[in-house]
Amino acid sequence: MDYKQTLNLPETEFPMRGNLPKREPDILELWQRIGLEDKIEAAGKDRPNFTLHDGPPYANGHIHIGHALNKVLKDIIVKSKRMQGFYAPYIPGWDCHGLPIELKVDQQLGKKKREMTKAQIRKECRKYAEEWIDIQRREFIRLGVFGDWDHPYLTMTDDYEAATARELARFAERGGLFKGKKPVHWCSSCVTALAEAEVEYDDHVSPSIYVRFRYADELPESLRDTVGDRPLDFVIWTTTPWTIPANLGICLNPELDYVVIESSGELLAMAEGLWQQVMQAVGRDDGRVLARFRAQEFENRNCRHPFYERNSLIILGDHVTLEAGTGCVHTAPGHGMDD
Repeated sequence: MDYKQTLNLPETEFPMRGNLPKREPDILELWQRIGLEDKIEAAGKDRPNFTLHDGPPYANGHIHIGHALNKVLKDIIVKSKRMQGFYAPYIPGWDCHGLPIELKVDQQLGKKKREMTKAQIRKECRKYAEEWIDIQRREFIRLGVFGDWDHPYLTMTDDYEAATARELARFAERGGLFKGKKPVHWCSSCVTALAEAEVEYDDHVSPSIYVRFRYADELPESLRDTVGDRPLDFVIWTTTPWTIPANLGICLNPELDYVVIESSGELLAMAEGLWQQVMQAVGRDDGRVLARFRAQEFENRNCRHPFYERNSLIILGDHVTLEAGTGCVHTAPGHGMDD
């Protein structure tokens, strides 16, 4: 007896295998042929609005797993809001400005760039961005992400840049802009500022060192009797000894207490909360507190650089702590945000 004929099994037209590499393009083609996105948009015109502001990907290179995760999650949000009864149009966009595009164009142009005007180079950058926008657009659509892919926003279009200028003007009119100073990362070869994300750090092991800076100005009145005419050294500690040639200052914290330590016939200035730790680190056990002072007493006075014929200015800053070091922070402009 053929028992197979006795089974009452459901029948379906669904294939046994998904075969998605072949079927997904067919599904996308069907959506496009019936105008599914347009129909969804038209059906939701009178519903409450929900807008997802999409931070744009950069128009450079093929999409990767990070792009896929980002876009799929946003697509889930938009589609779920539509199912909840919202009008949720999704406007994709691309970031078209910045160094990655410029550097790629530089590599492509090579020596030819020297003969081109800045306008011609910018035109090449625009062309490069447009090429990758088209490529990424196809790749995002291939993920099944709904959106107005024929009308994306691009940061390089005239209307987008004009809107940016208008909003900046509104900030200025309301007093939201001010002129100040801020250290920024700078690329000498590209001749432009760098974002934090564009800076790459190589692992590098350097020994930490203590360095003495000889005090070079008149002593504050509170120390004249105890120190007299004896040499006084401010001691700094650094984990980047290769930056010592760039030193232009020593930073003290106005909220910390400082001491003059006498050790092996030398007078050393450092934070009261760290001097014993420093003595132990350098193998000295004869240190004693000779005098105390406040950081403000030495503000804008000078030490001498240990091996250059120039001064190092004593300044104040609240980034100086008692976590490590001497309480006297080596300051080398161009080698750190605080510096």
